[in-house]
Amino acid sequence: MRGTVEIRELECFLILAEELHFGRTGERLYVSQGRVSQLIRSLEQRVGGRLVDRTSRRVRLTPLGRDFLDDLRPAYAAVCDAVENARAAARGVSGPLRIGFQGVVGYGFIDVVGEFEGRHPGCVTRITELPLADPFGPLYRDEVDTAVVLLPVEEPTLVLGPVFSRQPYQVAASRRHPFATRTVLDAEELATTPLVGVAAPAPDYWRAAQAPTHTPSGAPVPRGPTVGTLQEGLSLVAANRGVMLLCRPTSEYHHRQDVAYVPVTGLPDSALGLVWRGDRENARVRAFAAAVADALARDPGIG
Repeated sequence: MRGTVEIRELECFLILAEELHFGRTGERLYVSQGRVSQLIRSLEQRVGGRLVDRTSRRVRLTPLGRDFLDDLRPAYAAVCDAVENARAAARGVSGPLRIGFQGVVGYGFIDVVGEFEGRHPGCVTRITELPLADPFGPLYRDEVDTAVVLLPVEEPTLVLGPVFSRQPYQVAASRRHPFATRTVLDAEELATTPLVGVAAPAPDYWRAAQAPTHTPSGAPVPRGPTVGTLQEGLSLVAANRGVMLLCRPTSEYHHRQDVAYVPVTGLPDSALGLVWRGDRENARVRAFAAAVADALARDPGIG
Protein backbone atom coordinates (compact mmCIF):
# COMPACT_ATOMS: atom_id res chain seq x y z
CA MET A 1 0.00 0.00 0.00
CA ARG A 2 1.19 3.49 -0.85
CA GLY A 3 0.54 4.82 2.66
CA THR A 4 2.38 2.03 4.44
CA VAL A 5 5.98 3.01 5.30
CA GLU A 6 8.66 0.50 6.26
CA ILE A 7 10.92 1.40 9.19
CA ARG A 8 13.98 0.33 7.16
CA GLU A 9 13.13 2.93 4.54
CA LEU A 10 12.95 5.65 7.18
CA GLU A 11 16.27 4.57 8.71
CA CYS A 12 17.87 4.62 5.29
CA PHE A 13 16.58 8.11 4.57
CA LEU A 14 17.78 9.46 7.94
CA ILE A 15 21.28 8.09 7.42
CA LEU A 16 21.41 9.30 3.82
CA ALA A 17 20.40 12.78 5.04
CA GLU A 18 23.48 12.71 7.30
CA GLU A 19 25.96 11.19 4.87
CA LEU A 20 24.66 12.61 1.56
CA HIS A 21 26.43 9.65 0.00
CA PHE A 22 24.82 6.38 -1.10
CA GLY A 23 27.97 4.31 -0.59
CA ARG A 24 28.59 5.44 2.99
CA THR A 25 24.90 5.02 3.76
CA GLY A 26 25.09 1.43 2.55
CA GLU A 27 28.16 0.79 4.72
CA ARG A 28 26.37 2.03 7.82
CA LEU A 29 23.32 -0.11 7.04
CA TYR A 30 25.41 -3.12 5.96
CA VAL A 31 23.66 -3.23 2.60
CA SER A 32 24.73 -2.55 -0.97
CA GLN A 33 24.56 0.86 -2.61
CA GLY A 34 21.90 -0.54 -4.92
CA ARG A 35 19.78 -1.55 -1.94
CA VAL A 36 20.02 2.02 -0.60
CA SER A 37 18.74 3.35 -3.91
CA GLN A 38 15.91 0.81 -3.85
CA LEU A 39 14.87 1.80 -0.31
CA ILE A 40 14.88 5.51 -1.15
CA ARG A 41 12.86 4.98 -4.36
CA SER A 42 10.33 2.92 -2.44
CA LEU A 43 10.00 5.63 0.21
CA GLU A 44 9.55 8.31 -2.43
CA GLN A 45 6.80 6.26 -4.06
CA ARG A 46 5.01 5.95 -0.74
CA VAL A 47 5.41 9.68 -0.01
CA GLY A 48 4.45 10.68 -3.53
CA GLY A 49 7.36 12.97 -4.32
CA ARG A 50 11.12 13.18 -4.73
CA LEU A 51 13.03 13.41 -1.45
CA VAL A 52 16.59 13.24 -2.82
CA ASP A 53 18.33 14.78 -5.83
CA ARG A 54 21.28 12.68 -6.99
CA THR A 55 23.86 13.57 -9.64
CA SER A 56 27.24 12.11 -10.48
CA ARG A 57 28.88 14.70 -8.22
CA ARG A 58 26.63 15.14 -5.22
CA VAL A 59 23.55 14.10 -3.31
CA ARG A 60 21.23 16.59 -1.70
CA LEU A 61 17.75 16.70 -0.25
CA THR A 62 14.93 18.32 -2.14
CA PRO A 63 12.81 20.96 -0.37
CA LEU A 64 10.26 18.21 0.27
CA GLY A 65 13.05 16.01 1.61
CA ARG A 66 14.23 18.71 4.02
CA ASP A 67 10.70 19.26 5.33
CA PHE A 68 10.19 15.52 5.67
CA LEU A 69 13.49 15.23 7.57
CA ASP A 70 12.48 17.94 10.04
CA ASP A 71 9.22 16.12 10.78
CA LEU A 72 10.72 12.64 10.78
CA ARG A 73 13.63 13.12 13.21
CA PRO A 74 11.59 13.78 16.38
CA ALA A 75 8.99 11.17 15.42
CA TYR A 76 11.66 8.52 14.83
CA ALA A 77 13.38 9.41 18.11
CA ALA A 78 10.05 9.00 19.91
CA VAL A 79 9.56 5.55 18.39
CA CYS A 80 13.08 4.51 19.44
CA ASP A 81 12.46 5.79 22.97
CA ALA A 82 9.17 3.89 23.17
CA VAL A 83 10.91 0.68 22.15
CA GLU A 84 13.70 1.28 24.69
CA ASN A 85 11.18 2.03 27.44
CA ALA A 86 9.34 -1.20 26.66
CA ARG A 87 12.61 -3.14 26.75
CA ALA A 88 13.52 -1.56 30.09
CA ALA A 89 10.11 -2.41 31.52
CA ALA A 90 10.41 -5.98 30.29
CA ARG A 91 13.82 -6.56 31.86
CA GLY A 92 13.37 -4.32 34.87
CA VAL A 93 15.18 -1.06 35.53
CA SER A 94 18.76 -1.46 34.40
CA GLY A 95 21.52 0.39 32.63
CA PRO A 96 23.20 3.73 33.35
CA LEU A 97 21.51 6.73 34.94
CA ARG A 98 23.36 10.03 34.58
CA ILE A 99 22.39 12.49 37.31
CA GLY A 100 23.37 16.13 37.06
CA PHE A 101 23.58 18.12 40.27
CA GLN A 102 23.69 21.85 40.88
CA GLY A 103 24.71 23.10 44.30
CA VAL A 104 25.85 20.78 47.06
CA VAL A 105 25.22 17.02 47.03
CA GLY A 106 23.95 16.58 50.57
CA TYR A 107 24.26 13.39 52.56
CA GLY A 108 20.50 12.91 52.44
CA PHE A 109 20.47 12.96 48.67
CA ILE A 110 23.44 10.62 48.46
CA ASP A 111 21.49 8.23 50.68
CA VAL A 112 18.62 8.39 48.18
CA VAL A 113 21.00 7.51 45.36
CA GLY A 114 22.27 4.54 47.39
CA GLU A 115 18.73 3.41 48.12
CA PHE A 116 17.87 3.62 44.42
CA GLU A 117 20.88 1.49 43.52
CA GLY A 118 19.83 -1.01 46.17
CA ARG A 119 16.37 -1.28 44.65
CA HIS A 120 17.72 -1.59 41.14
CA PRO A 121 21.12 -3.31 41.23
CA GLY A 122 21.20 -3.45 37.45
CA CYS A 123 21.22 0.34 37.24
CA VAL A 124 24.52 2.19 37.62
CA THR A 125 24.38 5.88 38.56
CA ARG A 126 26.85 8.61 37.76
CA ILE A 127 26.70 12.06 39.37
CA THR A 128 27.96 15.04 37.37
CA GLU A 129 28.28 18.64 38.58
CA LEU A 130 26.33 21.14 36.50
CA PRO A 131 27.71 24.60 35.70
CA LEU A 132 26.10 27.40 37.67
CA ALA A 133 25.48 29.37 34.48
CA ASP A 134 24.06 26.44 32.48
CA PRO A 135 21.56 24.53 34.62
CA PHE A 136 19.49 23.11 31.74
CA GLY A 137 22.03 22.83 28.92
CA PRO A 138 23.34 19.38 29.92
CA LEU A 139 19.78 18.03 29.75
CA TYR A 140 19.15 19.57 26.34
CA ARG A 141 22.49 18.24 25.06
CA ASP A 142 21.69 14.76 26.39
CA GLU A 143 24.73 14.80 28.71
CA VAL A 144 22.60 13.80 31.71
CA ASP A 145 19.31 11.91 32.04
CA THR A 146 17.95 13.87 34.99
CA ALA A 147 19.21 16.81 37.00
CA VAL A 148 18.86 18.45 40.40
CA VAL A 149 18.70 22.20 39.78
CA LEU A 150 17.88 25.36 41.66
CA LEU A 151 14.32 26.56 41.12
CA PRO A 152 12.51 28.08 39.32
CA VAL A 153 12.10 25.82 36.28
CA GLU A 154 9.91 27.27 33.53
CA GLU A 155 11.26 25.27 30.59
CA PRO A 156 8.31 23.99 28.49
CA THR A 157 10.11 20.79 27.44
CA LEU A 158 11.30 19.83 30.92
CA VAL A 159 9.34 17.90 33.54
CA LEU A 160 9.64 19.10 37.14
CA GLY A 161 9.50 16.21 39.59
CA PRO A 162 10.03 16.21 43.37
CA VAL A 163 11.05 19.51 44.99
CA PHE A 164 13.22 19.43 48.11
CA SER A 165 15.95 21.09 50.17
CA ARG A 166 14.10 24.33 50.86
CA GLN A 167 16.69 26.52 52.56
CA PRO A 168 16.98 30.17 53.67
CA TYR A 169 19.40 32.41 51.85
CA GLN A 170 22.63 33.82 53.15
CA VAL A 171 24.67 36.71 51.80
CA ALA A 172 28.32 35.99 51.06
CA ALA A 173 30.38 39.16 51.58
CA SER A 174 34.05 40.03 51.76
CA ARG A 175 35.49 40.35 55.24
CA ARG A 176 36.16 43.96 54.22
CA HIS A 177 32.49 44.62 53.38
CA PRO A 178 30.25 46.36 55.95
CA PHE A 179 27.89 43.36 55.84
CA ALA A 180 30.63 41.13 57.29
CA THR A 181 30.08 42.45 60.83
CA ARG A 182 26.33 41.87 60.79
CA THR A 183 24.53 38.92 62.36
CA VAL A 184 21.48 39.21 60.06
CA LEU A 185 20.45 41.28 57.07
CA ASP A 186 17.12 42.38 55.64
CA ALA A 187 16.54 41.83 51.93
CA GLU A 188 15.92 45.56 51.50
CA GLU A 189 19.59 46.17 52.32
CA LEU A 190 20.59 44.49 49.07
CA ALA A 191 19.78 47.85 47.43
CA THR A 192 22.94 49.29 48.99
CA THR A 193 25.57 47.09 47.32
CA PRO A 194 26.32 45.38 43.99
CA LEU A 195 25.04 41.81 43.76
CA VAL A 196 27.06 39.20 41.88
CA GLY A 197 24.86 37.59 39.21
CA VAL A 198 24.86 34.53 36.99
CA ALA A 199 26.04 34.72 33.40
CA ALA A 200 24.36 33.29 30.30
CA PRO A 201 23.35 30.82 28.90
CA ALA A 202 21.10 30.40 31.95
CA PRO A 203 17.69 31.88 31.03
CA ASP A 204 16.90 35.41 32.19
CA TYR A 205 14.09 34.39 34.55
CA TRP A 206 16.36 31.90 36.31
CA ARG A 207 19.24 34.36 36.59
CA ALA A 208 16.89 36.96 38.09
CA ALA A 209 15.76 34.45 40.71
CA GLN A 210 19.34 33.73 41.81
CA ALA A 211 20.33 37.42 41.82
CA PRO A 212 17.20 39.60 42.15
CA THR A 213 17.22 42.91 40.32
CA HIS A 214 14.89 44.49 42.91
CA THR A 215 14.24 44.13 46.62
CA PRO A 216 10.82 42.89 47.81
CA SER A 217 9.63 46.52 48.08
CA GLY A 218 10.78 47.31 44.54
CA ALA A 219 14.04 49.13 45.20
CA PRO A 220 16.63 48.42 42.46
CA VAL A 221 19.59 46.22 43.41
CA PRO A 222 22.89 47.38 41.89
CA ARG A 223 24.22 44.87 39.40
CA GLY A 224 27.61 43.38 40.09
CA PRO A 225 29.72 41.20 37.79
CA THR A 226 28.25 38.00 36.37
CA VAL A 227 29.94 34.61 36.76
CA GLY A 228 29.77 31.17 35.21
CA THR A 229 30.74 29.14 38.28
CA LEU A 230 30.28 29.34 42.01
CA GLN A 231 34.04 29.52 42.58
CA GLU A 232 34.26 32.54 40.29
CA GLY A 233 31.53 34.20 42.31
CA LEU A 234 33.19 33.55 45.65
CA SER A 235 36.50 34.83 44.33
CA LEU A 236 34.86 38.10 43.28
CA VAL A 237 33.12 38.31 46.64
CA ALA A 238 36.44 37.84 48.44
CA ALA A 239 37.87 40.65 46.27
CA ASN A 240 34.99 42.87 47.46
CA ARG A 241 33.55 43.25 43.96
CA GLY A 242 30.05 42.52 45.23
CA VAL A 243 28.02 40.24 47.47
CA MET A 244 26.37 36.98 46.45
CA LEU A 245 23.24 35.11 47.51
CA LEU A 246 23.74 31.45 48.43
CA CYS A 247 21.59 28.85 50.16
CA ARG A 248 22.78 27.84 53.61
CA PRO A 249 24.17 24.36 52.71
CA THR A 250 26.23 25.86 49.89
CA SER A 251 27.59 28.54 52.24
CA GLU A 252 28.53 25.93 54.82
CA TYR A 253 30.19 23.66 52.28
CA HIS A 254 32.18 26.41 50.57
CA HIS A 255 33.42 28.13 53.72
CA ARG A 256 36.30 30.57 53.15
CA GLN A 257 38.33 32.54 55.67
CA ASP A 258 38.11 35.71 53.55
CA VAL A 259 34.32 35.55 53.12
CA ALA A 260 31.59 36.12 55.71
CA TYR A 261 28.19 34.42 55.40
CA VAL A 262 25.27 36.36 56.89
CA PRO A 263 21.63 35.17 57.05
CA VAL A 264 19.20 37.34 55.08
CA THR A 265 15.49 37.69 55.82
CA GLY A 266 12.67 38.75 53.54
CA LEU A 267 13.41 36.45 50.60
CA PRO A 268 11.65 33.22 49.64
CA ASP A 269 13.64 30.10 50.47
CA SER A 270 15.75 28.54 47.77
CA ALA A 271 14.80 25.05 46.65
CA LEU A 272 16.06 22.24 44.46
CA GLY A 273 13.98 20.27 41.98
CA LEU A 274 14.51 17.05 40.05
CA VAL A 275 13.95 17.68 36.34
CA TRP A 276 14.23 15.73 33.09
CA ARG A 277 13.35 16.06 29.44
CA GLY A 278 9.82 14.92 28.72
CA ASP A 279 10.84 13.50 25.36
CA ARG A 280 13.70 11.48 26.92
CA GLU A 281 11.85 10.07 29.91
CA ASN A 282 12.53 6.38 30.50
CA ALA A 283 12.05 3.69 33.13
CA ARG A 284 15.29 4.61 34.95
CA VAL A 285 14.31 8.26 35.27
CA ARG A 286 10.82 7.37 36.51
CA ALA A 287 12.22 4.91 39.04
CA PHE A 288 14.70 7.46 40.36
CA ALA A 289 12.01 10.15 40.67
CA ALA A 290 9.89 7.64 42.60
CA ALA A 291 12.83 6.91 44.93
CA VAL A 292 13.27 10.63 45.63
CA ALA A 293 9.53 11.07 46.26
CA ASP A 294 9.48 8.07 48.63
CA ALA A 295 12.45 9.46 50.56
CA LEU A 296 10.78 12.87 50.85
CA ALA A 297 7.61 11.26 52.18
CA ARG A 298 9.70 9.75 54.99
CA ASP A 299 11.90 12.80 55.55
CA PRO A 300 10.86 16.13 53.97
CA GLY A 301 14.15 17.69 55.12
CA ILE A 302 16.32 15.82 52.64
CA GLY A 303 18.92 18.15 51.15
